[in-house]
Amino acid sequence: MKRIGIGAGVVVSLVFAAAYWLAQGGLGSLETAGEPTNTARAADDVAHAVERQRRAAERIGAGAGGARQILFGDLHVHTTFSTDAFLISLPATQGEGSRPPADACDFARFCSALDFWSINDHAEGLTPRQWRETVESLRQCDAVAGSGPLPDTVPFLGWEWTQVGQRPEDHYGHKNVVLRGLADDEIPARPIASAGLTQRAGTPPGWLTRAGLAAWTISDARMQDLVRFLAERAANVPCADDVASPDLPADCVESAPTPADLFRKLNEWDVDALVIPHGTAWGFYTPPGASWDKQLEGAHFDPERQNLVEIFSGHGNSESYRDWRAVEFDAEGRPSCPAPAPNYVPSCWRAGEIIEARCLEAGEPASECSRRAAEARQWAAEAGVAGHHVVQGESPDEWLDAGQCRDCFLPPFNHRPGGSVQYMLALQNFAEPDGPRRFRFGFLGSSDNHFARPGTGYKEVHREGMTESRGGSRDTNSLLRGDPEEPIAEAKPLDPNDPGMPVFRMVELERQASFFVTGGLVAAHATGRDRDAVWQALRRKEVYGTSGPRILLWFDLLNDPSGVPLPMGGSARLNEAPQFQVRAVGSFEQQPGCPPDRLQALSPERVADLCKGECYHPSDVRRPITRIEIVRIRPQARADEAIAPLIEDPWRTFPCDGDPAGCTVAFDDPDFTDARRDALYYARAIEAPSDAVNGGQLRCETDAEGNCLRVNRCATPETRGDDDCLAEVEERAWSSPIFVDWRGETP
Repeated sequence: MKRIGIGAGVVVSLVFAAAYWLAQGGLGSLETAGEPTNTARAADDVAHAVERQRRAAERIGAGAGGARQILFGDLHVHTTFSTDAFLISLPATQGEGSRPPADACDFARFCSALDFWSINDHAEGLTPRQWRETVESLRQCDAVAGSGPLPDTVPFLGWEWTQVGQRPEDHYGHKNVVLRGLADDEIPARPIASAGLTQRAGTPPGWLTRAGLAAWTISDARMQDLVRFLAERAANVPCADDVASPDLPADCVESAPTPADLFRKLNEWDVDALVIPHGTAWGFYTPPGASWDKQLEGAHFDPERQNLVEIFSGHGNSESYRDWRAVEFDAEGRPSCPAPAPNYVPSCWRAGEIIEARCLEAGEPASECSRRAAEARQWAAEAGVAGHHVVQGESPDEWLDAGQCRDCFLPPFNHRPGGSVQYMLALQNFAEPDGPRRFRFGFLGSSDNHFARPGTGYKEVHREGMTESRGGSRDTNSLLRGDPEEPIAEAKPLDPNDPGMPVFRMVELERQASFFVTGGLVAAHATGRDRDAVWQALRRKEVYGTSGPRILLWFDLLNDPSGVPLPMGGSARLNEAPQFQVRAVGSFEQQPGCPPDRLQALSPERVADLCKGECYHPSDVRRPITRIEIVRIRPQARADEAIAPLIEDPWRTFPCDGDPAGCTVAFDDPDFTDARRDALYYARAIEAPSDAVNGGQLRCETDAEGNCLRVNRCATPETRGDDDCLAEVEERAWSSPIFVDWRGETP
């Protein structure tokens, strides 16, 4: 019996050891940064691009006096070092496997031919090893470009601070931190993560769960890699909260719960860093009712570090303000569901319509169905981003286009006007002791690509891989949505704070897939192509964003008191009518495939895999600019001033004649001296319509009044990667604003 007991103990110990070994990823491989290709893009290729732009600038009158170059970049890129990017790389989600930081370098250099870019993996999941490898990978990428006057691409180091609040009052949103340099004394020892709901979503499962996952998927090599990936994250050690950042151990994981904490920690490091908000109007994770008012308060406001905002990305356009809301709140903070507005149906309202229709179909009295509809609307309003769960057995198509801005250009999913860029610029805070505060953001675009592909907007191809959109398998949809429920004719209350609900099931993953596009770009008016020249352009906000194409854009105040034109991003004080000039040149039409030198540098197989066989390959033909639109915003003059009348969009529209050489317009604002109040102006350059991936978004069939009758979503199990869901859009560029303050006496 003793021998049997010993034998049983040995067996149990071996089983335990085997399970623990599996839980630590014993069968998997460690996700590493990889090594970028040790070859730069051809110097002649870079020089040719510079020369073509110089000639275009001269033709439109922007070349006098040694005008600055316009460089194109992407300051929002993820690799499979990000947890969400790793998950969508798995076979179970039709992923394409590992996409490490080295891939991002190669893609920016050879596929999209960007002048600069940054890496921004989510800090909430990064391990100390991954951070060190990311730094080294970018140094390798930078070394290939060399230190000459024509580097082919300049990589910037950074991370994403990914904060999500469950209530409007504790939601601050997502921000990218971008660092100027790559030397040890220019880099914090670790990225600084957010806290709260995002950390909860990214908490790795315990070792027993990981062991079970490994055993269940033992023949799937990529799933074994996932177990190894999760095990490494589980070993992260949180940093102490009461120690200054530079005094913390190098290998702990640091968090900053609020923007104020993030700014404080960056100041402790005393490094040159920009903090760039993004996704400010996305409703995918943003609770209804959230707004940017509180980010003008106290230490949450840092105009030196946070001077730019991402107006457009692969998640859509955060520009436009609308005077409707997804949910309304009374003075005590109690939510209620508002009625539909022109070009908008709140999702909570649609919840009531779905329940009422089911109730009537079941033969219940109209009065009872009306009561159930009202109940559904209220419960959906209370549930926030998880409001769709109050309708049991709902399907994505039942919601039609509820929650979406029908008259916005490529809006994000569930557009939140309180986070729109126009709303931010119209706000002013009069309560701070240091005087009135307002945002003076410059604009940029980027991709937010999660496949290590910076600058994917150069061609409208390959919805799966060049965007986050994909048609999930039925098994994947079951994973995302949970087990199917039986549709019933009444709503059910939902507690959005229920810890038993996985965070990824709170949100509408399937409907959102129709809103992913190929992503935007940031364009910088720089004095040269090197790192410092790009950084200085970002610092002075002499930048603009595009929806993907490389549109050339100049916007200047002609009567600046300095006597020389003031470019976009600048501020002036006047007591006379401001006078402006806009010049725009359309982007190049693209040729299919890749230039021959890319195939030589990467190999045809690598180009097919990483670039999906398509590179930035401009022809000699430029798309026409069809019009220039000017937006004027007059920031609040008092705290109770309504926002909507302050935003004039468009304030002026100037048609263009389609000349391939571009379009030039000049205008002034004669109202400025009568109004005697501050104003800001920005320009939009609009290209002729062209096809774009997911350009039709939900692709509604509408009635004569524009109401959605049914949807034809692109990302479904049936479409997968076979359909790019192309539809015509008017691609565009947004200049950074010029801020003109009234210099004389106010009324």
